Amino acid sequence: MEIDVTEESEGARRIPSLKVGHCSNIGYAEDGRGLIIHLPTILGVEQIAADTYEGGVGPAIGPRLFGGQAIAQGLLAACEAESEGRRPHSLHAYFLKAGSSAHPVRYRVTTLSEGRSFATRRVEGSQEDSLIFSMIASFHVTEQGFTHSASAPADMDVSAALDALESWRRHNSEASSSPIIDRLQNRPIEIVPLDPGSLFGSRSREPKTGVWMRLRDTADTDPLLQRALLAYASDMMFLRNAMLPHAVRPGSPSVQAASLDHAIWFHETPDFNQWHLFATDSPWAGHARGLNHGHFFDETGRMVATVSQESLMRPKGDVLDRLREGETP
Repeated sequence: MEIDVTEESEGARRIPSLKVGHCSNIGYAEDGRGLIIHLPTILGVEQIAADTYEGGVGPAIGPRLFGGQAIAQGLLAACEAESEGRRPHSLHAYFLKAGSSAHPVRYRVTTLSEGRSFATRRVEGSQEDSLIFSMIASFHVTEQGFTHSASAPADMDVSAALDALESWRRHNSEASSSPIIDRLQNRPIEIVPLDPGSLFGSRSREPKTGVWMRLRDTADTDPLLQRALLAYASDMMFLRNAMLPHAVRPGSPSVQAASLDHAIWFHETPDFNQWHLFATDSPWAGHARGLNHGHFFDETGRMVATVSQESLMRPKGDVLDRLREGETP
């Protein structure tokens, strides 16, 4: 699905107006920097029929629906069917068609199985009678069990990352030609890269990076909402990992980029009012697709979620011609 992830379109425009949720002007506010989005309002869903929910129109850069919005709204719709206190521990989503950022999505929830410990639900998202999104979400009661967890792969110092970003902006020539940096100031998720050059630059890099993320406007700490907020954020700055070795980035005229599928495993309940490190890498790319993996860690180094995604990264123009001729772009 050629959804518009937050960094993608170089010709992006500020969100023009104010149809959010189910009322105008809800979900947006001015804070001196421009239009800021109140994400929890946008991600909320409203029941419109038995087992059917509608999500509000949310932020996107360009005409296409942001995949993280569909995942988060679909997850909250699935949560509406839960009455036994289970929490979502995993989801697997497929983007079937390009969705429109100008129209709400309707989510139909079907309970596939329900036992004492687990429940499994299918969510199908549609716009104007066209199926654009499909997801399976699994729910689990809280239980005691064996524990182990990988350590965070980077220094857990967000202050150092903030300083590095400011230094890069002051001293790197690529900063002036990277409009995404300023656009991100108006996004509902704050993003601070560990290595600004890998995230914003155009040179070839190792397919391994990380970004600090947190909600710009604080939200309730409800466990279901917090999982939805992480789900939304997990589709940001992700598919570019597989592009890093090839000196292309989303939004480049030399590549067509889109999320194809998305999977999340929730290990703990996040608190996205606080900083989380999204450490990501890409172990493989080929056949115009790239595979991306990532882990979310809170500021204490605790792993709270794991994410995987396969993305379309179809070369175009001169880059495709050089690949066909056996050259390295």
